[in-house]
Amino acid sequence: MPPFDDALLAGLTVLDFTRVLAGPYCTRLLADLGARVIKVERPGEGDDTRRGHVQIEEGRTDQATYFIRINAGKSSLALDLAHPKAREVVLDLAHAADVVVENFLPGVVAKLGCDYATLTAVRPDLVYCSISGFGQTGPLSLQPAFHHIINAMSGVMHLEQQDDPAPRPGYLQAADVLAGTHAFGAILAALWRRTRTGKGGHLDVSMLECLVAAEDINYGGMLNAGAEYPGPRPGMVVHGIGGRHVAMQTVGAPQLWARLVAMMDRPELAADPRFATPTARREHWAELHPIICEWLDRFKTVEEAVAALTAARVPAAAVLSPAEVVAHPHLAERQAFPLIDHPGRGAVRITAVPFHVDHRPVAPRGAAPYRVGEHTRAVLGEVLGYSRERIEELRRLGTIETV
Repeated sequence: MPPFDDALLAGLTVLDFTRVLAGPYCTRLLADLGARVIKVERPGEGDDTRRGHVQIEEGRTDQATYFIRINAGKSSLALDLAHPKAREVVLDLAHAADVVVENFLPGVVAKLGCDYATLTAVRPDLVYCSISGFGQTGPLSLQPAFHHIINAMSGVMHLEQQDDPAPRPGYLQAADVLAGTHAFGAILAALWRRTRTGKGGHLDVSMLECLVAAEDINYGGMLNAGAEYPGPRPGMVVHGIGGRHVAMQTVGAPQLWARLVAMMDRPELAADPRFATPTARREHWAELHPIICEWLDRFKTVEEAVAALTAARVPAAAVLSPAEVVAHPHLAERQAFPLIDHPGRGAVRITAVPFHVDHRPVAPRGAAPYRVGEHTRAVLGEVLGYSRERIEELRRLGTIETV
């Protein structure tokens, strides 16, 4: 890990009002790059994901790997935002912060006194980012949303149905991760503007629009009088070999089809009017797909097929299980699953942020908050300069929780 002062976001303070995935993923990216992220958690309960999948400490229900992975390197401040005395604490935090991130339902932050207008009254150059399912405006803005709901409304669930008899839930929580990533980029852009102009800003990130923007074929065409193309995706193959599956594709670069034809030793396919152009191959994919699969059957193993296709510069890979991904030597070399400290377990493996800086992986800056409010005293004392007596009074009133 590079020294803290060398981190890209060293010296940046982020006030994090987020929970679950989209917002916490955004602030995890900021934390790993060196920002001080102050995560505001509800006293007692904390983030919902503390009680999520795989509790790693026997006898506890607040140590889910879901929470640990997304909140590594952050400080936990247990603050009851609904308490009358919380308002002054929030304003002091905003005054000390550079960035605020929230993912409440639109309108909630105003009721809690931590909205953009209120906080910029004490810190005019604040970069304030709101992440929500449908954005801060529009007729759907007040509708609660998780990825499953966004996936349904984005058209992606419909497109992924393909030949299935009915739509089905998607596995990947893509809308959340995309929203968190877009928020991360927008925050950095707003900070760059602030260095030039001194002006902060209010960023409005919509999970729905993030997922729509990620679809690469239909919307571009349909917005310009093209027909819907529900799939299956042309040029993309998943085929079983010896009890496993290989994935390969012939689209994405103009040379791929020619390389595959040469590899198959089927020059007549290139001359066949059904397959001679990208448009023709899309229109006749139902006829071309079995020809490719029949050729793949000549390989005895997935590894043999991948090696041959890769040598011919045709993209291919084995379909891996998560266990195989975790054990893969490529990801080990990239340090994609770093260890962080955990008081009850010794150490926990988590996923790294998906980029390197200066030829080095970006390691988490520390452990995830072990207890709700673990850093309450440190944040209020070191960041805000509160006295011990004031902190104790807030604790006695129930405004904060300390460990």
